[in-house]
Order: sequence, then C-alpha cells, then structure tokens
Amino acid sequence: MPLQNRVDPFGELFATTARGMLFGNRGGKFHRDDRTLSLRRHASRQWICCVLSFKGRQRNVWGRYYTELFFLDEPTALAAGHRPCFECRRADANDFALRFAGRGVRAGAPEMDDVLHAERLHGRAKRRHDRKLDELPDGAFITLSGDDAFAVKGARLLRWTPSGYADARERPTGITVQMLTPPSIARVLSRGYVPRWHPTAER
Repeated sequence: MPLQNRVDPFGELFATTARGMLFGNRGGKFHRDDRTLSLRRHASRQWICCVLSFKGRQRNVWGRYYTELFFLDEPTALAAGHRPCFECRRADANDFALRFAGRGVRAGAPEMDDVLHAERLHGRAKRRHDRKLDELPDGAFITLSGDDAFAVKGARLLRWTPSGYADARERPTGITVQMLTPPSIARVLSRGYVPRWHPTAER
C-alpha cells in the first residue's frame, strides 16, 4: 500500500501509486511510528520543495527523521505553500527569495516561512484567497467548483490530477475565483519566477 504522502494543490495528503517530480517536507517528522498519520500535517513552518535525487543520498521514507512528501510538480508544491529548498535547489531558492522580497534584496527563509504559514492555513484548513482571474500569473492554482484544482497557464486552465494535467479549458475573463496559491507566492510568479511544470502541462 502506498503511503499517504502525496500532496495536492489544496495541501491535502493522500495515497496514490502515481509518481511525482519533486519531494519535500514540512519541517520534520509528523507521522506515527507505524507510518500512518494523526491529525497533524506539519512539524514546523519550514515547508520546502526538493529535488528527488541529491548527492546520492538514500532515504528511508517515513523513517525516524522526516515525513517525506511528494508533488506532481512545482506549481502543485507552491499551491500547497511549499518554497524551494536552499540546500538541494540553491539557485532556484535564491531566485525565489529575491522575487519574494521584491526590493532588490533576498528574503530570509524564516521571514518567508512566517509569511507563508499565515497565508496557507486557516486553522487546519486550506486558506483560499479571492482574486480576479485576469490578474493571476502562470503557475497559480485556483478552484472553480471547490473540488477540482486548475493551474493557470497562458490562456488555458489545466485541471490537476495525481498523474498529470487533463481537460484543458479556455481561461475565462472578468470573474473572481478562489486562489489556492498563497498570495506571496503568486507575487513571486508574477515577478518572473518560472516553476518546474509536469510534462503534461505542455500538451
């Protein structure tokens, strides 16, 4: 049985056999020793997004130290409120931090984590943000019905699934939607940060 370690754009954890492009964590271990979950969904405010392979390191997934999580791609991780890791993705993390600050200086990890933690959660639930769809950048995630998540990409909305994007539709104009991506991350995307998309986004 697969572990409940995949993350969707709503930040929820679920089990699937589909593979993701990236992995990360939420600041440490929050699973039980039998590799199941309680009500906890993070260990700290340090939610990061990492590459799958780095310096040949091997992990015992959901072992003693971390609750490893996996993402379809980077827009998915960003929607859930994860930022690039400064160790395994230093160039991406530095670029992200510069665009996060927006003042020609690099934001620090603790500063970003504090801002993002307030933006991604409302109690235990996902915090959603009402925004005009016309103003959202590529890579931002929205929901239209409350159940499905869609990534903004050019003139299209791409419906998210655990194995890739499907059912592309024309991006409506003149409407307000619920944005899943934290506003600070949406600004990073607006300022030119280019996330790592799953190949199905290019179909």
